[in-house]
Amino acid sequence: MGDTQTGRPRGRRREADLNDARLMRAAREVFAEQGWDAPVSEIARRAGIGMGSLYRRYPSKELLAQRMRIVGMEQLVTQARTALTEEPDPWAAFARFLREALSAQGPGGPLLPLVGGRLPATDEIAAAAARLRAVLDDLVEGAHRAGVLRADFTAADVPLLLEHLTARIPVSDERATALHLRYLEVILAGLRTSAADGPTALQGPAPDWAELSELWNASEG
Repeated sequence: MGDTQTGRPRGRRREADLNDARLMRAAREVFAEQGWDAPVSEIARRAGIGMGSLYRRYPSKELLAQRMRIVGMEQLVTQARTALTEEPDPWAAFARFLREALSAQGPGGPLLPLVGGRLPATDEIAAAAARLRAVLDDLVEGAHRAGVLRADFTAADVPLLLEHLTARIPVSDERATALHLRYLEVILAGLRTSAADGPTALQGPAPDWAELSELWNASEG
């Protein structure tokens, strides 16, 4: 009882969660910089944890990368649902999601395409991907119904847009995020429809979820 009251079990769980969060951040940075062949030891070093602790939680690089993909998708799902719930205006919800998703990605950028070709498509990854597709469909369809988002922009454009907006820039992390958000505002201005002057057509066909799935799961060499 004493342990429960003093929070020792909770404290251990909190420490494990913090270690996991550090691992996810470090893995994103290292994979972004060095690619799939990056050593796990470098991920552990940047996370500030020992190799033993890393391997107890993730016995292989594949399991670590799978978890990183799932965490990334779950984070986007949470951000999209929060925006839809808290923003009654469809454009505000759409723009808020993109800003928060971009801010949270950090300078390492989204790594789903980067590691996708090395990983088997597990049931857990497929389920997370389905949840992400569904909530992005809701977000974009709501903006389309309200007439505030250009009709030729699709939900499947969103992950690729985030990918393009998180290019690595040789500046501090804070400055990189500020620049990413600056260019997002330029994109948002182009995506919002205007009753007075409709937008020009986008070049090329829009991607769909099938095409994105192929990109994420394509073999790399």
